[in-house]
Amino acid sequence: MKPAKRKKTEEPELEPLCCCEYIDRNGEKNHMAACLCDCQDLDEGCERWFMCKSVQPETCERIMDTISDRLRIPWLRGAKKLNISIVPPLVLLPGFLHVASWHFLLGAVVLTSLPVLALWYYYLTHRRKEQTLFFLSLGLFSLGYMYYVFLREVVPRGRVGPARLAVLTCGLFLILFALYRAKKNPGYLSSPASNATSLSSSQIECLSKKAQEKTKGFLGADPSGSLSSRAVKDDLKGSARAVAGSPTKAKEDWCAKCQLVRPARAWHCRICGMCVRRMDHHCVWINSCVGESNHQAFILALLIFLLTSVYGITLTLDTICRDRSVFTALFYCPGVYSNYSSALSFTCVWYSVIITAGMAYIFLIQLINISYNVTEREVQQALRQKTGHRLLWGLIVDTGQYNRGFLRNWHEFSTLGARPFHHPAEDIV
Repeated sequence: MKPAKRKKTEEPELEPLCCCEYIDRNGEKNHMAACLCDCQDLDEGCERWFMCKSVQPETCERIMDTISDRLRIPWLRGAKKLNISIVPPLVLLPGFLHVASWHFLLGAVVLTSLPVLALWYYYLTHRRKEQTLFFLSLGLFSLGYMYYVFLREVVPRGRVGPARLAVLTCGLFLILFALYRAKKNPGYLSSPASNATSLSSSQIECLSKKAQEKTKGFLGADPSGSLSSRAVKDDLKGSARAVAGSPTKAKEDWCAKCQLVRPARAWHCRICGMCVRRMDHHCVWINSCVGESNHQAFILALLIFLLTSVYGITLTLDTICRDRSVFTALFYCPGVYSNYSSALSFTCVWYSVIITAGMAYIFLIQLINISYNVTEREVQQALRQKTGHRLLWGLIVDTGQYNRGFLRNWHEFSTLGARPFHHPAEDIV
């Protein structure tokens, strides 16, 4: 008689979540209406603060974790978690710009403090090696808010025609499209273990047959000659280590964290936690690395932003400071603080000038590095090891390792990502 089949234990189905419910970090069902309930750490911190006592750093971290877990927005099939680093730019930027438009001195103080605060937050997160959406939120919200002020305060004055407005709007959408392209995969390297896991059963069986034909008694094979997925993973790691130690692959490096062989010019990003092909740097403005697959889109996004920003600044100054050149109106525009509309527009112009100057510096450094065929990561390493040649007061750093001339360097940059990708599993047979 055939043994009776065991009935599978039916797991109880979870009730569907409504738009305001969610599963918290403790695995319990919670509701957005209870966001201020049962927070002992917050109560303790407020009590110590009112009593003028110091709050322990561990308590502050638990409070921030609780706030970030409960900060959600209603969504279908459960409330979605909202990253807390997105919120500050949405609240602080309009407030600071409106305060700066009250008086000339207030504008000078606020517009000077904004870059300082941004740099402080950058070094704080960079030191902790944490990902943050603060700068991406700041950049996108700045674009939207500058465009909103332009439509509300500048266009109604009648100096900007439909054609100019259409050009500016097209520039804004092109920036967003270029940022979308730059936000894609920069060229992450997948580990051999993950590649072996992603292999289908037919691919593993094919690899097993080929390995059985070439060698008998393969390590990790069972008596029937078939390979387990674990043996495939172990063989992938072993072959990768062998390649890393061979003299023909001297430029390649073994990454202990990703468990893979890094090709030449690839680096491990400690913020993203992955290795990137031809890594240039980790850009906080797109919250991603700039590598082989998105470097061109990153340069295109910078170029379109600079052109659109300069064009918008020119239109605004030509409207609020008539009969003056752009450079003169930027530093001398009498009567601009006489009404709130022109003062806000002038403050937004100066804010845009500061952001544009910073992006222009990044764009210039990128053009120089491309012309000398070096990445920002290689420049930093050459400066630490004192192996690069510094020109123009350190603005140019030539490592001399990959420099093939101006035209060849730009041709190589224009063909990034065009090389075919070989599957690592081919090395084991």
